[in-house]
Amino acid sequence: SFRWYGKKDPVKLEYIRQIPGMYSIVTAIYDVPVGEVWSQESINSLKEEVEKAGLKFDVIESVPVHEDIKLGLPTRERYIDNYKENIRRLSKAGVKVICYNFMPVADGSTALVYYKEQLARMDPLKGELSMPGWDSSYTKDQLAQVFTKYKEVDEEKLWSNLEYFLKEIIPVAEEYDVKMA
Repeated sequence: SFRWYGKKDPVKLEYIRQIPGMYSIVTAIYDVPVGEVWSQESINSLKEEVEKAGLKFDVIESVPVHEDIKLGLPTRERYIDNYKENIRRLSKAGVKVICYNFMPVADGSTALVYYKEQLARMDPLKGELSMPGWDSSYTKDQLAQVFTKYKEVDEEKLWSNLEYFLKEIIPVAEEYDVKMA
């Protein structure tokens, strides 16, 4: 399978299909705000576009996890319910694997490679980001507010919030024969 970032990706589906041994696309819906339910029409349209190019539509990366879930806020229940509905709808379209990302916005993670000049250009609060698939649904002010909220979440609280999230969604994934990754 090959990661495809949707219609705005400079790598077109027909180019991906030309890669020897390539038969599946890993993609997502990019025009729905984080935490909202993806319409069945959007899912089906994406599936049709991928299959028209001769590729399988069976892996989603990712259904974004709303920050309220990661932060453990009372509003997380609504977003967890929406997440469950996305699992149901994606399963209906033949998706077998959904990848999720539970990393906080700013957590001090390390990377396998470090280029100081590239990192300097990717300050989400000051500069432009050039990473494909970056969630651009935040304004710089909103992102600054999210960074501030994470100052209250330590490692133990984040693990607790992840456990809560998984205990809620995994039974739905199992019921609909979807693997979470």
